[in-house]
Amino acid sequence: MLVVETIAKIRRAFFKHGRPIKAICRELGVSRKVVRKVIRSGATEFRYEREAQPLPKIGRWRDTLDQLLSENETKSARERLTLIRIFEELSGRGYEGGYDAVRRYARRWAKERGHSTAAAFVPLSFAPGEAYQFYWSHEIVLLSGVTVTVKVAHMRLCHSRMLFVRAYPRETQEMVFDAHDRAFALFKGTCGRGIYDNMKTAVDAVFVGKDRLYNRRFLQMCSHYLVEPVACTPASGWEKGQVENQVGLVRERFFTPRLRFKTLDELNAWLLDKCIAYAKTHKHPEFTDKTVWEVFEAERPKLVPYVGRFDGFHAVPAAVSKTCLVRFDNNKYSVAASAVGRPIEIHAYADRIVIRQDGRIVAEHRRSFARGETVYDPWHYVPVLARKPGALRNGAPFKDWVLPAAMERVRRKLAGADDGNRQMVDILAAVLTDGLAAVEAACAEALAHGVHSADVVLNILARQREPTPPATILTPAALTLRHAPLADCARYDNLRRTV
Repeated sequence: MLVVETIAKIRRAFFKHGRPIKAICRELGVSRKVVRKVIRSGATEFRYEREAQPLPKIGRWRDTLDQLLSENETKSARERLTLIRIFEELSGRGYEGGYDAVRRYARRWAKERGHSTAAAFVPLSFAPGEAYQFYWSHEIVLLSGVTVTVKVAHMRLCHSRMLFVRAYPRETQEMVFDAHDRAFALFKGTCGRGIYDNMKTAVDAVFVGKDRLYNRRFLQMCSHYLVEPVACTPASGWEKGQVENQVGLVRERFFTPRLRFKTLDELNAWLLDKCIAYAKTHKHPEFTDKTVWEVFEAERPKLVPYVGRFDGFHAVPAAVSKTCLVRFDNNKYSVAASAVGRPIEIHAYADRIVIRQDGRIVAEHRRSFARGETVYDPWHYVPVLARKPGALRNGAPFKDWVLPAAMERVRRKLAGADDGNRQMVDILAAVLTDGLAAVEAACAEALAHGVHSADVVLNILARQREPTPPATILTPAALTLRHAPLADCARYDNLRRTV
């Protein structure tokens, strides 16, 4: 096959420099037939594609191959077989030809079929406040210098095209709840319908048509916001085409070039500002005389009013170890010592972990998305210190424990005493009954008097717990006695004589 450069040289030599064909053949090492073809055709490029193939071995397998190709075309993109797999299937049935013949036939089959089966769609139109679309995408960012793949939640109001984007570490159900709440809080309302993919966090089972078995907690969220969920037909992306187009738009305009932030919170704050800025500066695709933000402001009164945050957690039962720890999502979290020995329930939110037992909260932590991390709250172990005060020095929960300023000074002063650990444990135990602020104030008062022992601190706390004396009542001048009554018991003797 002639390369473009050779064709260009032939054309310049003949038409520009007027060289004879014989000389061109000698210089370029090509035949006269080739040179004449280039000159006469006027083409700048030659491509050879076989139009017809004798099909010596595929001939009797044509019907079978047509059937395999047709069945493969009806499958979803995720389940569709490659041509290699189709070739292997055909070979398993007895085909003895090569893969190249199958590939060429499949290409020609697809080309012929494409003219009659090209996809066509009907443009959709939505009334203000009618529907929104929700979808997930995966983007790559740099957080604190580390390359991380974040899961990005996308929401789009179908009428105004107002967008919401937020990044999460995972696509779990609690992340779905948090994304919805933050989006609705931004919009100050929601729509009557929500259009979703058949994501596992929302749909438990897909039936014929639009019939779905939705997740119980997902339905609770929809009921809270007064939203009717609608799931798309599998492999029918056009039913939520707006939000899928938004994925490409956001990837191009927001995540390219690769974003660099210290934390996920900083990234999400930047994304929120970008969403609002984009809406205020870009024209609406239908109402071209208005921006997306202007159409959104007009749509806002039609939205269902925002009713407040949904308690969007994922509940998981767990057991408490003897070291006051519970395991969740490859990490460990401390709980109050009183919870040891009884089952608890972990409520996992997008950003925190709340641990409950018998209806009361026994622990609350910021959620960690690392692996093998142990998150302590030292106050959970203070009751244990009453029996084991020596653990205050080397206990893992108390490493790098920063107390309030006055308490920390008392702790350092008691470190040199023989019973310093015991005294400090007594002070820490007082926090459970009197509160941290009261104990901190008592420590500050003790240090102001030049003492730091536990007895002094506890004595100050005891005085603070004493009831305040009643206030002195001031008697108005009009009610003040001019002559104070005198006690005269002899008057009782006169009464007895009278009787």
